[in-house]
Amino acid sequence: MASSSESGGETASETAVRLTGESAGRQSGESAGRPSCESASWLGSAPARRLADKIVVITGAARGQGAAEVEALTVAGATVVATDVLPFSGATPDAVTRRTLDVTDAEGWKRLAQWLTVEYGRVDALVNNAGVAARERLPNVSLETWQRTFDINVTGPLLGIQALVPLMRAGSSIVNICSVAALAGHAAAAYTASKWALRGLTRSASLELGERGIRVNAVMPGLIDTPLMASASPAFTGAALTEIPLGRIGQPADIAPTIVFLISDDSAYYNGAELVIDGGLTAHVSHKRIADATR
Repeated sequence: MASSSESGGETASETAVRLTGESAGRQSGESAGRPSCESASWLGSAPARRLADKIVVITGAARGQGAAEVEALTVAGATVVATDVLPFSGATPDAVTRRTLDVTDAEGWKRLAQWLTVEYGRVDALVNNAGVAARERLPNVSLETWQRTFDINVTGPLLGIQALVPLMRAGSSIVNICSVAALAGHAAAAYTASKWALRGLTRSASLELGERGIRVNAVMPGLIDTPLMASASPAFTGAALTEIPLGRIGQPADIAPTIVFLISDDSAYYNGAELVIDGGLTAHVSHKRIADATR
């Protein structure tokens, strides 16, 4: 859903690779912590079947962070319904069903809920992962961009919750993929406002659904190497990377184990929580320095 990388000069990905290499001296060997989605070993010591018998729906699952989350969920034993408006690639893994879904389409959510009712009779978890980047500064944000960003980043999760909660029983879990942009001011006005709104929706839902035994939590990723980052300028990527204490851009596999945890029974008392995964970026940084670097 993100736009293509800006043309000319060094790309954002190239900047990340170069600057990560320059900072590698602060870390040694495997301690740099680059997990790989090619092996289940990056799931750590978690039991391989901790999500056995759980039915999990995830949006934005065709690529990037969503695809990594699908892999982690299946390794942990879940049955996954992976949805996206984009086409999927490659063979469909065992225990995964792929379905086309536009998260902004209420009727599409209703059809999905009807299918889930017939196919499984319940849903144990929803991961609202689908999102879109919008990087225009405040004076340049068009109403079309503003509305599209909110439709995907906020209304989509709302529709998903409304459609699937009737299929959830006590012990079920909803995970909203938010952003560190919802922890401080950020120059990308529409994106930042939408993620703050999703953060608020998470807290409201945790209050309302908690009495039914349904947990609702938010994950706040920092800079993660996904297609969503393709629209970031090299100046932005470079400025942000220098502020990350761990000295590298995160990988989708850095996020996925937390999703598994929040869906598992190990997180039974987590509700309304906001888990930050950003390499230490928000532990100290003023986003003004990053914003100024991109003017």
